[in-house]
Amino acid sequence: MSRPPANPDQPSSDPDKSDSTGSRVPAAARPADRSRRPRGVVFAAVVVALEATALLAAAVWYAFELFSGAPVLTFWGAVFTLALLLAFSAWLFAVGHFLFRGYRWTRAAALVAQLFVLIIGVPTMTGGLVLQGAAMAIPALAVVVILFRRDVIAYASQTAGASAAL
Repeated sequence: MSRPPANPDQPSSDPDKSDSTGSRVPAAARPADRSRRPRGVVFAAVVVALEATALLAAAVWYAFELFSGAPVLTFWGAVFTLALLLAFSAWLFAVGHFLFRGYRWTRAAALVAQLFVLIIGVPTMTGGLVLQGAAMAIPALAVVVILFRRDVIAYASQTAGASAAL
């Protein structure tokens, strides 16, 4: 019987350990060690939280402009836009928090958010605002790459039941 290759990230130990019932459990079937949080997860969670903070700042600025009497085409349309900015900011804060904690669904949510940032950042760069576009596109691209790293995937595989699963 062949054994799976050793994972260099895991401490070397017996690949087949006994579980609480005394039966042998292959190493591949045991949940990953969740005591160490990969640096990639921390970086991705911080970038998502910073993006949420930027959206919140934009919402505050938008609200100030709206309620200080700036001309708008429709008042309720502007209020709806403000509500969307606040909702997306709250959603990104939640994604960043739960990504940091290692929940499975956050990888997809963070990936979609980063793709939207790239959709805005790249045209901003090519439109003449290179510094602002790069400030959006480079961290978003880094997070997209990090979300597909093996250690990040292994860490961010927790479901709501608190047991690790892919």
